[in-house]
Amino acid sequence: MAPQATSASSTRSTGRGIGIRTAADGSERSRGQVHVYDGEGKGKSQAALGVVLRTIGLGICEQKQTRVLLLRFLKGPGRAYDEDAAIEALQQGFPHLIDQVRTGRGEFFGVDEVTRVDVQEAQRGWTIAKGAIASELYSVVVLDELNPVLDLGLLDTEEVVRTLSSKPAGMEVIVTGRGAPRPLVQIADLHSEMRAHRRPDTPELEEQTGEPVLAGLEGVEVYTGEGKGKSTSALGKALQAIGRGISQDKSHRVLILQWLKGGNGYTEDAAIAALRESYPHLVDHLRSGRDAIVWRGQQQPIDYVEAERAWEIARAAISSGLYKTVILDEINPTVDLELIPVEPIVQTLLRKPAETEVILTGRCKHPPAYFDLASVHSEMVCHKHYAERGVDLKRGVDY
Repeated sequence: MAPQATSASSTRSTGRGIGIRTAADGSERSRGQVHVYDGEGKGKSQAALGVVLRTIGLGICEQKQTRVLLLRFLKGPGRAYDEDAAIEALQQGFPHLIDQVRTGRGEFFGVDEVTRVDVQEAQRGWTIAKGAIASELYSVVVLDELNPVLDLGLLDTEEVVRTLSSKPAGMEVIVTGRGAPRPLVQIADLHSEMRAHRRPDTPELEEQTGEPVLAGLEGVEVYTGEGKGKSTSALGKALQAIGRGISQDKSHRVLILQWLKGGNGYTEDAAIAALRESYPHLVDHLRSGRDAIVWRGQQQPIDYVEAERAWEIARAAISSGLYKTVILDEINPTVDLELIPVEPIVQTLLRKPAETEVILTGRCKHPPAYFDLASVHSEMVCHKHYAERGVDLKRGVDY
């Protein structure tokens, strides 16, 4: 049986394979976990942004005392980052729910180029992080790009590990960046590696289209794999696009389409709704599917109807050029379950407007043909997940 199924973003073991937890499932953990996202692939900082969005949504929809600290190492002034405008938009919209600190210099540097100022900036950021963790004022602390800081030797790894090991019980800590040190991975409750896939030659696509397909289609990104971070990265990507629309181009409209995620109870819905209220010209959002796991061999007629409904909206949105960013969340397992055919997706991507960016997410047993079109293909490899130890998932973090 294929591990395809879904109505939320995190997996659970069952007697029939791996399903995806629905938002209607009521069990939820109270203890916070340490998450580590590393690897050469794209999606690490995006995943952190996605968790920020979910946590903000939890604070809005349940009026909980949720506050996020986003501490960004190695991202000082002098350089613009994709997430800058998104964070600014969140701070403007939800000033009581998010704080941000940036440290370091803007340019890349190696271990042989480390200066005294680099060490001081890293220490400044870590001092703030330690104070935030000790204060218990935050439900989520994101330590973006902390891994390369440790890899460069700018901070003492043992001290960092000790601090994170003794964090408050209810606090979630998310660490991102390439090169996570082994001691940090060992204490992590979740370790997801973003593995970059190099694009192979595509003779079948060339034969099909009659044209050479060499470098992948610019603006087509795929996030797949068994590890956590696919839908979360897509949410982060959507936030980045919304931020660009606010700060740069008021026509930068974003569409978030989610398959196999019917029902309600997803915490990002509240934050997205709040963003739509503040910026109605920038974001549209639609869920489709039943509020239940869809198993291979047990598909119901409504599953096909819902999947096709969402795809027709997606195809029209992509082809129209009205949206600069289109998120197709969980479309990969939808195709793998044969709820919609792959060929119309291939043709739509081949003909999409050059300025339209399309993000396709979700695990799948049999990679569909459009994977070969992607200019970015990140596989989330699960090295460790707290769900494997029977730990419940958490609203505002996992869904």
